[in-house]
Amino acid sequence: MIRPNASMLPANNSLKTVNSTDDRPEAESLLPSVGLLALDRQYAGLREEIRMAIERVCDSGRFILGPDVHELECELARALLVPHVISCASGSDALLLALLALGIKVGDEVILPSYTFFATASAVTRLGAVPIFADIDPITYLIDPADVERKISQRTRAIMPVHLFGRTANMDALLPIARAAGLPVVEDAAQSILSTWHGNCSGALGDVGCFSFYPTKNLGGIGDGGFLTTTRDDIAASLKLLRVHGMEPRYYHQVVGINSRLDSIQAAVLRVKLPHLNDWTTARQSNAARYMELFSQYDLEHHVVVPGDEPRGRHVWNQFVIRVSDGRRDALRAHLTKCNVGTEIYYPVPLHLQKCFEPLGWRTGDLPATERAADETLALPIFPELEPAEQRTVVGRIAEFFGTPTPQRSTADATGSASAAQATNGPHFLRRMKAVGRADDVRC
Repeated sequence: MIRPNASMLPANNSLKTVNSTDDRPEAESLLPSVGLLALDRQYAGLREEIRMAIERVCDSGRFILGPDVHELECELARALLVPHVISCASGSDALLLALLALGIKVGDEVILPSYTFFATASAVTRLGAVPIFADIDPITYLIDPADVERKISQRTRAIMPVHLFGRTANMDALLPIARAAGLPVVEDAAQSILSTWHGNCSGALGDVGCFSFYPTKNLGGIGDGGFLTTTRDDIAASLKLLRVHGMEPRYYHQVVGINSRLDSIQAAVLRVKLPHLNDWTTARQSNAARYMELFSQYDLEHHVVVPGDEPRGRHVWNQFVIRVSDGRRDALRAHLTKCNVGTEIYYPVPLHLQKCFEPLGWRTGDLPATERAADETLALPIFPELEPAEQRTVVGRIAEFFGTPTPQRSTADATGSASAAQATNGPHFLRRMKAVGRADDVRC
C-alpha cells in the first residue's frame, strides 16, 4: 500500500478547537442571506493568475492533452501519492473508463450504493451491465459492507463504493470482502479528493479511483473534467488507451475506446488551484466543527442529527448534511429558502427508485436506510470561504424554525480559526493560490 505524504495532511486530522467567544451566536444579528455556494469568492482572489494561465494555453495553441495536462497529472500523483493519474473529460467518464478498463460487459453485475449521484449507476448500465444496489450505513450514509457481501453473486464483477460527501467508505471491511471474492474495487471518489483512510488517500485504496473536477467539487475547474488514479500499471495503460478511442499509434486502433480528454485550459486553471487545495480542505474542516458547536449551543440535538467526523482518516467535507426527522425536512428547507439561506437535497430519489431503473424490479422498502436518508437529509453551505457570521445565520434560522431562537448555552468555539487551521501547510506544490465561477443548478 502506498504511504501518504505526511506533509500533505494536518498533524491531527480531527477537527480542532480554540476558545473564541466572538463565535457565540448572540455575538451579532442574523444576516439577510447565505448562499449555498460562492465560487465567485475563490475566483476573486485568483482572477489574474487564472487569466494568465488561460492566455498561456491560447498562445501555445496546444488545447488537447497539452503540456498543462501532463503537468497536472504529475502534480496530482504527487499530492495523492499514487503512481498513475490519468485525466479525462468528466467524473462520469472516469467511472465509465474504469469499468471499461476492468472489462465489465453485458450481463455483469456491479455492486454500488443507491444513495449517490446518478453517474455511479449510469456508467454501469451504459456497458449493458447491471447495477446491484446495496443499502447504506444510517450514520455515515456510506455503503454498508454487510449488504455488499450479501449481494455478491456468480455474476458480480466489481464493487464500487462511493466516498460520499467527502468521507471515505469503510475500506477496512470492504477490501477483505472484495479480496475474498476475487473482485476489483472501483472507488467513486468524486467528492473526496484528499480524504484519507488510515493515512492513505482515497483513490489509492482500491484498484482504481474516479474523481471529478466539476466546479462545485473541492477542486473544481471552469467546466467539466475528471481524472482516475491507480496503483496498477496494467490498468493505467488501458485507461490511457481507452480515453483516446483506443488509438496507439495515431490512427491505429487496438480497442474501441471513447473520446474523453481533459482540455488544456481546464488543466491550466486546475494547476493554479491545486496548491491551495489543502488549505481549502482545512477550512472546510473548521467550518464543519463550527457547525457542530453552533448546533450544540442552540440545543438542537432533539430536532437535527449533525454529521460526525471520521476518526480513521480525514473527512474533507464536500457537503455538510444534516438529518431532520418526523417528516419536517421539506418544511425546514422551505423556511430556509424564505430566509434566503441556500440548501440542497442530496439525493431526493434513491437510484433504485428512479423511473429509468424500474425494469430492474426494485421497490420501496428494499433499501430502508437509503430511503430514509433520501427523505430526511439536507445539505447546508460548507464552502471554504464561508464566514462565521454566515454559519451563525444558517443555524440561527434553523433554530427559529424549531422554536429555539435563543442559544441555550454558551460554549467555546470548537473550530479553530481559519488562520490557525491553515497554518499547517502542505508541500510546496500545494501552496500557491485561490478559485472559480458561479455554479449552475446541477450540483452533483
